[in-house]
Amino acid sequence: MVSMANFIGIPTPPSLQPKSRVHDLKLRLDWGEPALTIVDVRDRTAFNQEHITGAISVPDADLLRILESSLEKERDIYLYGETDDETAVSAESLRDAGYSAIAELRGGLAAWKAVGYPTEVA
Repeated sequence: MVSMANFIGIPTPPSLQPKSRVHDLKLRLDWGEPALTIVDVRDRTAFNQEHITGAISVPDADLLRILESSLEKERDIYLYGETDDETAVSAESLRDAGYSAIAELRGGLAAWKAVGYPTEVA
């Protein structure tokens, strides 16, 4: 199905990919697409020091317990951790639990900041 936005030449943001670039997430946010959640799986101290604007803190140790009670399994979720390896482990645990739309944000907070995207302090 072709959306009206595509018909009139307005670019649409990229769809969720298993490994996403910060630019892809930023395009979705700029588009105003509310049907996604950004999850920071680092510890709360790191989250409180600085995080991607709009992200929620769900440390990896609590990830399944908290998300299973608060997010639908079909919701688009962008995850980032301290490293890409940490992000991949968290993403795999969510996929194993039945979450179908998980994107690992490559480079995490460092990549987000490197291109000047907004961050906040808790």
